[in-house]
Amino acid sequence: MMHCIHLLNSKADGIPLPSAFTYPFHYNPHPLVTLAAEEVQSYLSSRTDWAEELSKGKMFGVLIVQNTQGDIRFLAAFSGNLAGSNMHEYFVPPIYDLLRPEGFFRIEETKISAINRRIESLEKDANYLRLRNEYIEWQTSASCRLSDARKHLKEEKARRDRLRDKGIDEAEKMALVRESQFQKAEYKRLERKIKSEGETIKTALNMYEAAISNLKRERKSRSSDLQLKLFSRFRILNAQGEVKDLCEIFKNTSQRMPPAGAGECALPKLLQFAYLHDLHPLAFGEFWWGMSPKEEIRRHGHFYPSCKEKCQPILNHMLAGLKVEKNPLQEDVHRHSPLGIIYEDEWIIVVNKPSGMLSVPGKDGLDSVLERLRTHCPDATGPLIVHRLDMATSGLLLAAKDKETHRKLQSLFATRNIRKRYTAILEGELDTDEGRIELPICPNPSDRPRQMASIEHGKPSITIYKVRKKEAGKTWVDFYPLTGRTHQLRVHAAHPLGLNHPIVGDELYGHKADRMYLHAASLAFVHPVTGKNVCIVQEADFYL
Repeated sequence: MMHCIHLLNSKADGIPLPSAFTYPFHYNPHPLVTLAAEEVQSYLSSRTDWAEELSKGKMFGVLIVQNTQGDIRFLAAFSGNLAGSNMHEYFVPPIYDLLRPEGFFRIEETKISAINRRIESLEKDANYLRLRNEYIEWQTSASCRLSDARKHLKEEKARRDRLRDKGIDEAEKMALVRESQFQKAEYKRLERKIKSEGETIKTALNMYEAAISNLKRERKSRSSDLQLKLFSRFRILNAQGEVKDLCEIFKNTSQRMPPAGAGECALPKLLQFAYLHDLHPLAFGEFWWGMSPKEEIRRHGHFYPSCKEKCQPILNHMLAGLKVEKNPLQEDVHRHSPLGIIYEDEWIIVVNKPSGMLSVPGKDGLDSVLERLRTHCPDATGPLIVHRLDMATSGLLLAAKDKETHRKLQSLFATRNIRKRYTAILEGELDTDEGRIELPICPNPSDRPRQMASIEHGKPSITIYKVRKKEAGKTWVDFYPLTGRTHQLRVHAAHPLGLNHPIVGDELYGHKADRMYLHAASLAFVHPVTGKNVCIVQEADFYL
């Protein structure tokens, strides 16, 4: 396995080693990581036999390590599998190779595939399809026939009522009663006949559906058992020499069970190999190679943080015993910074939130605008904050001092009667000067808080944009959001179906920088109490 331990080129000479291991969910790649990634990218470019698969996009990772002699080396890995295999000599092996032909996973997968084929065969069986169509036709016919019969009964009852109203003798009344009884009995006989017709078809149909249902239950049971058996094979180390399988790692999380693909991402593979071979991890980076997926935002050659759904519980275990960089989002950088109040009256208050401050309290105990406002307005009632800005976004944040004003302001937001303008600096120079972006957005379930564009699952989101200037490979732009989805402007800026130019400093969808250059610059609305027009403007320092 030593063929997957690589030398760094001479450019690494003199580069200081990192003082702590990379915090995998928010980082700038260390210079040694950048050099190692360039080596891997050069290798990938040389593999013309993989060109077609790589063009579709895949995540790769590099790990800078130090051996027991003090030599600096690097390891490389890919997420998932590559060219139908988990094993390639340039890259570290998987934690568990589930693709081995003789392994239990392949054997059981073959059995599950056979069940899938049997289900498909039954679902496409000509007799089954005929019976299903006959049953649907019977349901439609039965509904119409019974509806017509009930209508006839109703009409006959109305006719008899009219005869009784005209005045008839007792014999005629008795005749009408017998007629009514006969017609009701005829309706019951029709019901039984129709039901019998349906039961004949349904009995034959049930034989197929029971067989399909039994196969699906068997498939589900086999798949569940296979997953549990597979998860138990992932025996994962940490820097302290402790070993846990995936079920143990995930049992105390909100997920309870590991998601599909857990343990197959690049960083867990890299750390596992390092621990097994007495290599000390120093720094890490993960980069995307190839085209972006349709729904997510991935850029060729860009570094990305580790995913949280699959990797965070695993890495919490694997990094135990390593000195790891602090999470920059847990730094309370504004605890002692004054909060700029831009506008205040008896009912509302507008503050200028700095980049890096939360709008409302989070789980890490960081300072927030809401906590500051509760101190500033001790007699205020209700939730105070009317809307939110991302932690990395700066700018105008609107609050209400009482419940009724809060309700009215939220209604203005909901009905799009608060006009907002954001300013941003984008990577690269746009080809257009203005336009409209309509791109539905929803959370990425496997990588929160990242959002994704999805025609099927996304909520409508609309942004108008106007370019102010283009300079030095950057674009200064005004955004006018007509909807207020999470990360709307960030996704609309970065996504290939949007502007395809990420906001500078947006580490989720572009590159990390000293800050994210997005600022809520103006709010315009009718005051919910005074009825006067209010327009509040606070331009960002970076935009002037």
